[in-house]
Amino acid sequence: MSNPEAIPQAELKSAIRRRALAEGFDAVGFAPAATSEAAKAAFRDFLAQGLHGDMGWLADTAERRSDPRALWPAARSVVVLGQNYGPEADPLALLGQRERASVSVYARNRDYHDGVKKRLKRLARWLVAETGCELKVFVDTAPVLEKPLAQAGGLGWQGKHTNLLSRDWGNWLFLGEVFTDLELPPDAPETDHCGSCRRCLDACPTDAFPAPYRLDARRCISYLTIEHRGPIPHEFRRAIGNRIYGCDDCLAVCPWNKFAQATGEPAFRPRAALEAPKLAELAALDDAAFRALFSGSPIKRIGRERFLRNVLIAIGNSGQAALLATVRPLLEDPGPLVRGAAAWAFRRLAGVGEVETEAARALAREHDEQVRLEWTAPL
Repeated sequence: MSNPEAIPQAELKSAIRRRALAEGFDAVGFAPAATSEAAKAAFRDFLAQGLHGDMGWLADTAERRSDPRALWPAARSVVVLGQNYGPEADPLALLGQRERASVSVYARNRDYHDGVKKRLKRLARWLVAETGCELKVFVDTAPVLEKPLAQAGGLGWQGKHTNLLSRDWGNWLFLGEVFTDLELPPDAPETDHCGSCRRCLDACPTDAFPAPYRLDARRCISYLTIEHRGPIPHEFRRAIGNRIYGCDDCLAVCPWNKFAQATGEPAFRPRAALEAPKLAELAALDDAAFRALFSGSPIKRIGRERFLRNVLIAIGNSGQAALLATVRPLLEDPGPLVRGAAAWAFRRLAGVGEVETEAARALAREHDEQVRLEWTAPL
């Protein structure tokens, strides 16, 4: 085992960087195990204003999330790592094909948490063998303010859309961290290069940015289609269009993507079933088919009911009366979340007479108040 004190710090950093790149990471930086006061204040303000919506775990873990040493007191340095998941094609191209579904780039194949964590663990095992250090590895499911750490380590900066931007990889980096008790000299932090540009803010379909560098998650399509568990508020449904899982608009319009490259990682390239899926086929999935189709995918985590809620919103926005045949069976789905979304889609696509007939039939047997409202509330 090597003695870390006998290895010059610059040499150790270079060795870690080389090993991380060899493990498949595309960006490597070194940051202090600390969060800036500005980042802490912004996070506290985000929570205080309730902008996190239903994501109660953010508030529950706020203290640990705000300070790496609160999460692990032995931490002295953080190796921040990024892996490119850049798309080959325009991620917004499907938005005009209303009979098809648009899935966020990051979710079109395998769950990235699994692949990134495996790479982190391999890097960690090597680093322990080389130095005997103590360490912990994290992906974004852990209570870590990882974007400020990535900026402190020079990987990029948080843009006006609050996501990490890179001069080398545009908007398309998955992040992971290795916390270590090694004292490693930090890299120079990245500075903000957004300038006067506001394309990301103007591109948001639901006006989820009340100000630059501030996100109201409650209005964000990614939040509404993934994290939100109940019916999607009516005021956002039409703006969702055919986005059934996440939203890439603010990422995809950024001018810094001119430096982005398509990912070389097969697990991040879209699987065939999610390149341009038909809404009718997705709406027909029963629970077993849903689980089979999305095995290994982050989409599986939201479950069939929330997924079909999203698909039915997209069907209601499609303007395709032919999709009524797909909606009708879901008006009697066991899940009230599905029945409610199906009622909304049916009312959007069917003629007045059909709606009146179906509404009378549904209201005669429906006991869920939220579903009943879907048949009577203004569209």
